[in-house]
Amino acid sequence: MPTYEYECKKCGDCFEVFQSMTAEPLKKCKKCRGSLRRLIGSGAGIIFKGSGFYATDNRKADYKAKANAEKNSCTTCNNSKACPTNKKS
Repeated sequence: MPTYEYECKKCGDCFEVFQSMTAEPLKKCKKCRGSLRRLIGSGAGIIFKGSGFYATDNRKADYKAKANAEKNSCTTCNNSKACPTNKKS
């Protein structure tokens, strides 16, 4: 069930209401009986669960192997021991 946010035009009171999508919007403020305005709420945040949400999650094994080989090689010094990219931090 969605959460709708309302604001009273008269007293400025803001509140949230759980309503079904087919329910009529509220019209009167509970505090001052003024007219209400339904606000566009932010809703719930998106929650990513499980794998598949990163660029590397859906890659094939050969792509990962090529990426690792490229990461471990240095084109400027032909992967020599003096290469700064080979030094472990």
